[in-house]
Amino acid sequence: MMDRNPATRGGFFASPRTLAFVAAASLGLATAAAAQPVRVGLIGPFTGGSADFGNSVRYGAELAVKEINEVGGYLGRKLELVVRDDKADPETGLKAAQDLVLREKVDFTIGFCNTGVAMKSLDVFQANRNLLMVPCSQGTAVTTKFPAAQSYVFRVAPPDATNAKFLVSEIVDRRKLRSVAIFADETGYGSGGLNDLQSELAKRGLAAKYVARFPLGVASLAAQMRAAKEARVDAIVAYTVGPEQAVAVKSRQEAGLAAPFFAPWPLSFRSVLEAAGPAALEGTMMVQTIVHDTLNERRASFLARYSRHAGEPRIGSLMSAAQSYDAVHLMLRAVFIARSTQGDALKKALESMENPYQGVVTTYVRPFTPDDHEAFSENMLFLGVWKKGQIEYFYPEDAKRAGYVRRKER
Repeated sequence: MMDRNPATRGGFFASPRTLAFVAAASLGLATAAAAQPVRVGLIGPFTGGSADFGNSVRYGAELAVKEINEVGGYLGRKLELVVRDDKADPETGLKAAQDLVLREKVDFTIGFCNTGVAMKSLDVFQANRNLLMVPCSQGTAVTTKFPAAQSYVFRVAPPDATNAKFLVSEIVDRRKLRSVAIFADETGYGSGGLNDLQSELAKRGLAAKYVARFPLGVASLAAQMRAAKEARVDAIVAYTVGPEQAVAVKSRQEAGLAAPFFAPWPLSFRSVLEAAGPAALEGTMMVQTIVHDTLNERRASFLARYSRHAGEPRIGSLMSAAQSYDAVHLMLRAVFIARSTQGDALKKALESMENPYQGVVTTYVRPFTPDDHEAFSENMLFLGVWKKGQIEYFYPEDAKRAGYVRRKER
């Protein structure tokens, strides 16, 4: 029997133009343009210390909404972003979440970059069955606070448990380095990352050789780096946000510590390059879902469109921008499948996407199930490296396979 659903027809998700016009025609909605907009909540740190990747989320979401609206929106209904700045502050974030869900009555929400801010607000979305798609925050607890079968929280970003597994596999299994130093800030993000790393090391019968904890805003970690050097560590993992990543790499350079430096994705932020400089960053490595790659046609097109929209000479965080863009399109697909913007219908639609969606970051092949609300698995990650002020693939074979369909492991 012919598939008459425009959202699922064919092997890949149809373009917004195809969806908007084919679906409108098939349902006979000639007057849909007069309908109320689909209201999309957007929440993130658009000012303050996390603004570099927060605004990348914002620009990515804005670009997706702009392009969707240019071709008719959802059955003639425009998408409307309702934006709130959480300033990377948990209390501000909670008030913003309550405002979006309870007062603005948004249909669904794209949001959160900081794990501590997200954790403070999750109950608002869960209690009101308002679907939350997280494009940025990677704290493991964000999608494990509620059992997936009952949860309205989904994520298009790799969780820290997966990042830790990837990093320890790279350091211990692949490179055979066993004396690991962990530098973790005192936030929920740093604590969660530390726990995930220690858990992965313990699975291999290892413990961290040296652990340093520090508050946000620390001016120097040179003393801690010298202590790690005295402990004869052969690898460093820094679990913290952008400004403190810059402090860590500069302090490592000051201490003359030659051990290779690894980190999750905040090391890739533009603000880290600006604060630390290319010399301090040279050769340091980080987990990535996407690397600036103009050989990939879809990615190159996105980069050009994003640059025109944002007016930025250099993206604050490519991962944040691309994951946010993909998050909006995945939600649009869910709306088409569900033919509804109600939370229960969207949840069911996301959990049952059978056909692939070709996004900017990757091709999403059944990204979610009723028991799994994470879009990424370890095999979908890359090791990036800073080289002369640019992020490249560490392994040449990764550059070759970057355009392949990376199916999620289950």
